[in-house]
Amino acid sequence: MSNYYLRPAALTLIVLVLGCTNQSDTDLGATVARKVILIIGDGMDDQQITIARNYLVGSQGQLSMDTMPFRGAVQVQAVAEDDPSKPVYVADSANSATTMAGGVLTSRGRVGTTAQTDEDIVTIMELASAAGMGTGIVTTASITDATPASFIAHINQRYCQRSIDMVRMNETFPQFSTDCSRDYKANGGRGSISEQIAASQVNIILGGGADHFNDFIEGSFEITVLEAARSNGFEVIWNRSELTKLPNNKKIMGLFSPGTMPVKYRGVDGGEARLIAREAGQVKWPEPFICEANPDFENLPTLAEMARVALDHLDNHAGFMLMIESASIDKESHYRRPCGHIGELSQLNDAVRIALDYGESHPETLILVTADHGSAAHIISQTSSLAPQNYATPGHFARVLTPEGSIMGINYASNDSPLWDEHSGVQVPIFASGPGANDLPTFIRQADIFKISASHLGLLDTGLRK
Repeated sequence: MSNYYLRPAALTLIVLVLGCTNQSDTDLGATVARKVILIIGDGMDDQQITIARNYLVGSQGQLSMDTMPFRGAVQVQAVAEDDPSKPVYVADSANSATTMAGGVLTSRGRVGTTAQTDEDIVTIMELASAAGMGTGIVTTASITDATPASFIAHINQRYCQRSIDMVRMNETFPQFSTDCSRDYKANGGRGSISEQIAASQVNIILGGGADHFNDFIEGSFEITVLEAARSNGFEVIWNRSELTKLPNNKKIMGLFSPGTMPVKYRGVDGGEARLIAREAGQVKWPEPFICEANPDFENLPTLAEMARVALDHLDNHAGFMLMIESASIDKESHYRRPCGHIGELSQLNDAVRIALDYGESHPETLILVTADHGSAAHIISQTSSLAPQNYATPGHFARVLTPEGSIMGINYASNDSPLWDEHSGVQVPIFASGPGANDLPTFIRQADIFKISASHLGLLDTGLRK
């Protein structure tokens, strides 16, 4: 059985073994406290990056990630639940984040567990914490959402975020029904995702999701999950102003919104992608629109602000592992809202700048920027040079008026659902800077992200560097 499937009791032994491996072939001294900042744009494929670049800095401009010295490609990986030997070509955030966090392929919807056998996968956060390093999670989603949860928790379904969600039938959307009964504490499991986060040793975790911590812990009608988190040493904060006065000697949990944090931008006058209409057999194109600031975003901490605070909080540790996620690139693409995902990629770009600035003064820091999977948004022409003028794209279509004065056509056509679009099976980019970045292979697989991170931290010798 692989070391990845061991329970927490075996973590100390794992760290003792891995800590004896050669840390790196970089020129850093062996005593340097190594650091990894992994930045994930949920749903951020090359289409999303190009859409945002065109709108935010123009077609001739550069995003912060474009300035990083290394760029490569990552094959997204998933396997079938009933037969893990068979690949599944379109991933979700839970399985792909689990693979990046633990280096093991799993099936869609699983959080920190293997497909079929349902064994716990030891994550990079758990390895780092057991080795005495700092750990941090920053996200614009609920901290119980699939990506952050996969670095902390172990459960068979991503929607088991609260104790009341552990077994639930959803007749309207059966795909959101849950049965996590095997993970009840009474059955020898770890409990819901929120309960596992409350019981974790993560040094700082910032994002949304306050509503997921109001329930009672399993088997109690007196202690809430929030109270359990405080009993476990977490200082809980609720607003932007509290970020400026964090105690250095305590674990921090920031809960800045009931669920997913509001996005930065929205379309003016409700601008989003629409089905294309016809009048008298002729295509009637939707009106172009621009993006504007979302008033619900005001007074909330930005992703960059949360990233800076997390770095400050972890800076005095003996090395650290920090994961930063811009979550709603994906979520807004599901809902066909181009301004929403442009704004959230803008947030990620600002967080990348914070990380790069940190890396300049801390050369022991490896910075990785990547995505968990692709999404539905695609830039296409309004009219085709190959078809008559009265033909139009299928699916939903948006015409975004860019600051350069051109119209950018964005299409969402992964299915014909009136509600939302799906992920795609495309490979995603990876950008890197810091020790060994220029020696990374230009094509890797998603499990290699765990190995690269663990190798730099001295927790694993992968041989990936040339």
